[in-house]
Amino acid sequence: MAVSAPPEDNRANHELVEAFAGWLGVRREQVRVESGLASRDKVLLLSGLSEVELRSRLATLLAKGRP
Repeated sequence: MAVSAPPEDNRANHELVEAFAGWLGVRREQVRVESGLASRDKVLLLSGLSEVELRSRLATLLAKGRP
């Protein structure tokens, strides 16, 4: 996945968090970049979803051909 925001002022990370929150149907505050703030490779931390629910939502997204 690619974001269109430039990396300056952490804008790309904010766009990534917004995108994932939207795809997963959670609040933005539930998604955080855990590591890789200055890297192309990121680790995201999601809160408020069980593993089962997260897997279900990801499977639904993949079945629809998104993101």
